[in-house]
Amino acid sequence: MAEPLIVALPKGRLTDDALAYLERAGYGLPTKGDNGRKLVLEGSDGRLRFIMAKPADVPIFVEYGAADLGIVGLDVVREAARDVYEPLSLPFGRCRLVVAGRADRPDRPLRLERSPRIATKFPRLTEAFFRARGLAPELIVMSGSVELAPLVGLADLIVDLVQTGSTLRENGLTELRVILESQAMLIANRASYRLRAGEVRGLIDALARATAD
Repeated sequence: MAEPLIVALPKGRLTDDALAYLERAGYGLPTKGDNGRKLVLEGSDGRLRFIMAKPADVPIFVEYGAADLGIVGLDVVREAARDVYEPLSLPFGRCRLVVAGRADRPDRPLRLERSPRIATKFPRLTEAFFRARGLAPELIVMSGSVELAPLVGLADLIVDLVQTGSTLRENGLTELRVILESQAMLIANRASYRLRAGEVRGLIDALARATAD
């Protein structure tokens, strides 16, 4: 039997939807009870092997060939800027990457903030967005609650992911600009896409049919 395709999945909010669509596409999932602390899981039909990774690491596994395919948010793909193929958008994990600031802050155009101090988990996308507008942001890279930064005077603005915007509103913040509309993406290793074309394209086509239903 051929070696299974290796699929890197993000631990967290996208996991259940990713597995559900793979099952709908006709692929066997890990055995129930295997989804605890194990980081490498075998699909029940032997066609897929799953790597459970932090979202930011999924494009790394795929680019370097440790995984043939991966499912992760477009925000992660763009921030990582890895050399991977992006064959398919998936209909879940929708959110947006936004610039936000205090709701009681005067609504000054961002172009007037020549060197805004910005807290974010997305330094690459944030810097590109502001520099494209002729600004020189001072970035504070955080890993926790970015929304806290403007409230305690750490930053003028934040760049963060939002779904409904309720967390921003509850903390006295408001959206100012949308940088990126994001959703889950299927990504592929470029060598795997060529060398295992039948299997990889078969999975892409099956997922495309499953997500179109």
